[in-house]
Amino acid sequence: MKNLGAEYENLDQKVYQIIKQMIEDRTLLPGQKIPQEKLAGELGVSRTPLISALKFLEHERLVEAKPRRGYYVRLFSRQEMISIFEIREVLEGLAARKAAKKITDVEIKTLKGFFKEFAGSKSITDIQAYSKEDKKFHTFVTGTGSKELLTTMLQTFDIISLAYQNLLHEGLIREPDETIKEHQEIIDAICNRDAERAEGLMRRHFQKGIARLKQEKGRQQMTVIKGGE
Repeated sequence: MKNLGAEYENLDQKVYQIIKQMIEDRTLLPGQKIPQEKLAGELGVSRTPLISALKFLEHERLVEAKPRRGYYVRLFSRQEMISIFEIREVLEGLAARKAAKKITDVEIKTLKGFFKEFAGSKSITDIQAYSKEDKKFHTFVTGTGSKELLTTMLQTFDIISLAYQNLLHEGLIREPDETIKEHQEIIDAICNRDAERAEGLMRRHFQKGIARLKQEKGRQQMTVIKGGE
């Protein structure tokens, strides 16, 4: 890592951006303790800008402070994840509709490039690469659909980032082999400028994720009940 203490004046903001990126990239995983001394040493900064950055990330609900234990990357409950996906269903469904109406030829070319490396695969094994492509795809559609309002709303609450909390599958709720066709259908609808179909497909895409989260929540509750018997 670069020595930020020697390069930047606004250290609080720079440290904040780096840690946030580490959380988004899953370099720091949900539930993981943030190694403050190690990070401060690698970045070449004192604890002051580091703590300031962590407090701001706590305000954004990306990290949480545990008394006498330090800061941890926030790990959301199944119910909180369901709420996040319900918000995404509405906002990204609307974004897909708007994207289909206003997408340019240049943006169509970019959109068609998503998931190309996975096309035709009988089984997608590089889950990490697919997860990164999944996130970039959803961010692109939202940005295309609304250059300002929707994108700002999602970024303000870090809704897209928070959605990648699943530890078992690199943040994905469902298997790539299950979602790749849905992504391709959404891409086709937007590129064909079919606004109604684009919104419907995007919303169903999220509804299936919500249904899976509810199933997992139900199984989790049953496990707790059985464990208490």
